[in-house]
Amino acid sequence: NLILSTEERKELIAIEPNIKPFIKRFVGSQEFLNGEDRYCLWLKDASPADLRKMKHVMERVEAVRKHREASERETTRELADSPTLFGEDRQPRTKYLIIPSVSSERRKYVPIAFMSPEVIASNLCLTVAGAKMYDFAVLSSVTHIQWLKAVGGRLEGRYRYSNNVVYNTFPWPNHTTKAKIKRVEEAAKKLIDIRKQFSSNTLADLYDPDTMPRDLLVAHRKLDRAVDRCYRTKGFRDDLERLDWLFSLYKVATEDLT
Repeated sequence: NLILSTEERKELIAIEPNIKPFIKRFVGSQEFLNGEDRYCLWLKDASPADLRKMKHVMERVEAVRKHREASERETTRELADSPTLFGEDRQPRTKYLIIPSVSSERRKYVPIAFMSPEVIASNLCLTVAGAKMYDFAVLSSVTHIQWLKAVGGRLEGRYRYSNNVVYNTFPWPNHTTKAKIKRVEEAAKKLIDIRKQFSSNTLADLYDPDTMPRDLLVAHRKLDRAVDRCYRTKGFRDDLERLDWLFSLYKVATEDLT
C-alpha cells in the first residue's frame, strides 16, 4: 500500500494534491536498468497534521497497519505500530551509487549510476552512500566485474551482487597516486558524458553487448586501463591475470584473520 504505479500516483495526486511532496521515485533493479516508473509514499517527513488531512492516504496507511498485524512474523507485527514507514529505512541522506542486485551475465559491465537521495532505493538494489567519482570508476571497471564473476552468486545465469560477498571482500587498488586517481576520475566523467548523449535509451539498451554504442565501449576500456594502473604500473594482460592479482591482494588482506 506504500507502493504506487504511475496511474495510482496520478489518481492519488488528483484527489489528494497535498501528498505530492511525499511521493518519491522508487527504484529497484528492474526500474533502474529498464527505465520503468514506480513510486512510493515516503511519509517519514510528513507531520501527523499533514497525514490526518489526507483521507485517502490514511486509508492506505490503515491498510498497511492491518496487513502487518495479520502477519505470522512477530517482527512484521511489531512494525504495525509505524504504518506510515517502510519496514526498513536504509535510504542514503546524500547522493549515492546504485548497484542492481541482479544483472545479466551477457553484459560486459554491470551498469551503476549516481542517484539523488530523493530517489528511494528498494531492497532489490544496493547503495553506496556518499560515493565519489573514484568509487564509481573502480566499481564500473572490468576489474570489479571479474571479482563479481568469481565470487558472486547467481540467479539462474545472472550475476547476483551482494554487499557481504562481493563489495565487502573486493580488494581496492593499493598503488594509487593523486595523478592516477585524477586520470581515473577524468575517464569516469567521460563515460558519464557519453551515457548522457544516449539519454533516451535505457541502461539495458546501452549495456546489451549487441547494441552497446561503440563510444561507450571505448570509454569503458579507457577507464579499465586507468583503473588497472592504480593496481600496478604495467596493467594486466588479460582478465585471468587481473583476477590472480585480486586474489593475491585478498590473501594479504585476510592473512591476519586466518
